[in-house]
Amino acid sequence: MRPRPPVKGRGVFSGTGLIVTCLAATLAALVFPLWSYTDQPEAAPNVLSAQTLQTSYGPLSALDQDFLTKVRLAGLWELPAGRQAQSKGTTPAVRTAGRHLVEGHRFLDERVRDVADRLHLELPDEPNEQQRQWLDRLDGAQGAGYDREFANILRLAHGKVFSVVAQVRASTRNSLVRELADDANTTVLDHIKVLEATGYVDFDAVARDLAADSAPPATDPGTVAPPPSSPSPYYTLPPPAYSPPPGRNGTSRTDNTPSGS
Repeated sequence: MRPRPPVKGRGVFSGTGLIVTCLAATLAALVFPLWSYTDQPEAAPNVLSAQTLQTSYGPLSALDQDFLTKVRLAGLWELPAGRQAQSKGTTPAVRTAGRHLVEGHRFLDERVRDVADRLHLELPDEPNEQQRQWLDRLDGAQGAGYDREFANILRLAHGKVFSVVAQVRASTRNSLVRELADDANTTVLDHIKVLEATGYVDFDAVARDLAADSAPPATDPGTVAPPPSSPSPYYTLPPPAYSPPPGRNGTSRTDNTPSGS
């Protein structure tokens, strides 16, 4: 029997076959990238990566992780700076600001290390390069020049971290980070107030440096203004604006460590 001749309009290159072929190719193009992506192994989580980590306390974003690191770094250099101000400060206001820094960051450092341990995150153990430079500047300053350097360097540093705390508090979905941000907000605001109460803060210089995200405002040692005799008569130094961490039994405990240690 003679083979039947092809019927007009049939076959893979006919109108219907061409449409089916195109649809199949389109479906393959959509499925293949999805298959390729899900088949790849996930990268190991890194505390500085952009990856959000899943925890039993809620998602931990990259911003949350950076916040924990910043709180830890702040304690690593502001604790020694506060202790130093208690002995080198030439006015009661500067020495009081140093005491607030010691008490506040001692509390926050204990809090952030506990949070990081529960979230299985590693924290730094040394100040970063810029913070070491700030400590070196304070080491080399004396008298009223020291008071001015201390007030302006620490006020700039607290202004930078204050905006980070607000952003984290507004956006975090992690309950531990949210509680820590509450504590950090209260403590940092207290420190800003006592630093400003020294009478040495150059607000124009701090505003310029915060806008430019540059180094702390430089002071000319040859033109140091005389120190104020006392803080503004209209401003009273507040007590430390935070609560001590709870003890193991859930009650508050008092840290009896001398403030200068």
